[in-house]
Amino acid sequence: MSFSKIGIIGAGISGLAAAKQLASHQPMVFEATDSLGGVWKHCSFKSTKLQTPRCDYEFSDYPWPTRDNSSFPSYVEILEYLNSYATNFDLLKFVSFNSKVVEIRFVGHHINVLGGGGGGEGLSTAAVSQPIWEVAVQTDQSDTVQWHAFEFLVICTGKYGDVPKIPDFPHNKGPEVFGGKVLHTLDYSKLEKEEATQLVQGKKVVVIGYKKSAIDLAVECAESNQESYLTWKLPLNKYGLKPDHPFEEDYASCQMAILPENFFTEADKGKIAFKNSTSKWWFWEGGVEFEDKTKLEADVVVLATGFDGKKKLRDIIPQPFRSFVEFPSGMMPLYRGTINPMIPNMAFVGYIESVSNLHTAELRCKWLARLIDNQFKLPSVEKMLEQTTKEMEIMKKTTRFYRRSCISTFSINHSDEICQEMGWSSWRKKSWFSEAFSPYMSQDYQEEI
Repeated sequence: MSFSKIGIIGAGISGLAAAKQLASHQPMVFEATDSLGGVWKHCSFKSTKLQTPRCDYEFSDYPWPTRDNSSFPSYVEILEYLNSYATNFDLLKFVSFNSKVVEIRFVGHHINVLGGGGGGEGLSTAAVSQPIWEVAVQTDQSDTVQWHAFEFLVICTGKYGDVPKIPDFPHNKGPEVFGGKVLHTLDYSKLEKEEATQLVQGKKVVVIGYKKSAIDLAVECAESNQESYLTWKLPLNKYGLKPDHPFEEDYASCQMAILPENFFTEADKGKIAFKNSTSKWWFWEGGVEFEDKTKLEADVVVLATGFDGKKKLRDIIPQPFRSFVEFPSGMMPLYRGTINPMIPNMAFVGYIESVSNLHTAELRCKWLARLIDNQFKLPSVEKMLEQTTKEMEIMKKTTRFYRRSCISTFSINHSDEICQEMGWSSWRKKSWFSEAFSPYMSQDYQEEI
């Protein structure tokens, strides 16, 4: 069994940010697939693009080569950027590809570990580092596993991808009674371009969902074929859909979706039709049926119904810690969006969302690296829980969709507090004028010398 100080699970944007900031510890990074990029690699369609300009989605020390380009980069461009970042900072040497973590064991029962005391705590400072966690890794579909021991684990498996969320259906009203093809967006994203075109071309396609993947997929289907139905829960008055909540609630829950260029063009051509799906629905042999007795005929039904990221965590984190992963409300109690006060020597990066997930992931990893290097101490468990509860209450007051754990309404304050805890100034601009009138960007959070 090998032993290292730091283990990182996942090589998406959060895993890369963690590897970069913790590089001095020679971390071991386990990536279940054969490539970097996380959801950008494995959950994207040909039409998938970033929802912000590239200058709002970059690492603080690695600007885009064309950062002044105001267009939204495609997923291919994002993957190129992430691979370039990993190559530039020599991060690939830390990554073990095709290495899936299948089990984690806690072995630190008698060691002073992070977050376990009543006062401020740092990482275990024993003269000789000792393992706290053991990790079982399965490689290349092998039936055998290799065990690795770590003093600290960073979980970066993310909220999206891997585990599709499939709706429950009444008896004899599930996909088995439908005469056409049913698949999840996760399955669709794995298709080659020709396979995807063949699947939808000339077909009646129903997309169940209303978020970014559903919107992108509806446009792809419309461009390939005569008609696509998008079951929709968000406001489009022109198409007879009235909102039941204000825009601010979508912003507060990080649910804003930038529509693809041709979305309304295809809708106005009649190639995208809408059905408000706030009611229940199920399958019949010719398509899908709704609670109001209306039916949609379909050849293909695609479920853009999201992912169960917490199941990924529950599958690998052992008890009793598994029961601490989320509160009964469904929210994850993470101090500074990173540390669960009840789980020792483990961090979670990429589970609390913001307007720019790459920026917050990188800043939290800078904070985490300094914590592990004992440059500051954590507050007591009680104070950390008090802080996380306070943030959860803010989320609950600003949106009914609070379970998504989004900090968009207080993200600058969140970053300020992280900076202060690291001993940095929370004023990141070079002048008071810029501080007052210029938006914060990733480059404002470069290392302080």
